[in-house]
Amino acid sequence: MAKSIDVSDLDIYYGDFKAVEGVSMTIKAKSVTAFIGPSGCGKSTFLRALNRMHEVIPGARVEGRVVVEGQDLYGDQVDPVEVRRQIGMVFQRPNPFPTMSIYENVIAGNRLNAKKMKKSETDDLVESSLKGANLWAEVKDRLDRPGMGLSGGQQQRLCIARAISVQPQVLLMDEPCSALDPISTSAIEDLIHELKTEYTIVIVTHNMQQAARVSDETGFFNLKATGEPGHLVEFNSTQKMFANPDNSDTEGYISGRFG
Repeated sequence: MAKSIDVSDLDIYYGDFKAVEGVSMTIKAKSVTAFIGPSGCGKSTFLRALNRMHEVIPGARVEGRVVVEGQDLYGDQVDPVEVRRQIGMVFQRPNPFPTMSIYENVIAGNRLNAKKMKKSETDDLVESSLKGANLWAEVKDRLDRPGMGLSGGQQQRLCIARAISVQPQVLLMDEPCSALDPISTSAIEDLIHELKTEYTIVIVTHNMQQAARVSDETGFFNLKATGEPGHLVEFNSTQKMFANPDNSDTEGYISGRFG
């Protein structure tokens, strides 16, 4: 069941350095939200804070609230591992587990969660996850082969299958197409459109055209100067953002005058 995410007054730190400052937004359920902005403005840092991946870095912490279904993900009683199960992550470079087959890659998350499953259940889960990632037809006859033997675009779809196999509510994608060729990029974009019927999707992208193509809402991040924290300049429907943004800085970035 896809969930919305309410973020209020979020500050994100690496040790004493404040990387992101004062972000508030509501990410709607079953929609695609894109984050754009120049390099180093905190987009990926903010994304990782949404499922507590940020704090795996020593000294990293957040202040503020990230609320899903009334639960603050940073509350005292909340298990970060459970948060990461509910809010899956797909990274910039495809990262199948190198020693595992395609089949084992898909069910790795369930094995980590110590789920006891019958062979027939795992077979069904592998098939449904690969179908969900639009990869089944291409790999169904070689599930026992290494995941690393697939092309880059296929590997990224395998990572998406792995992420959805544990049935998360939210999928975070950190520049999922930046290492891919145009045809693979197009396949991932089509997949994002299909997945939003089931999941809330948040994507960081450096590709403005991609944000315009895949997202329903867009957040533009920027920083005042090098060494200053990144902040959210504008958050709006993608259509409005690209046609008639509220902020002149947004317009300058989108039209290519800076960034």
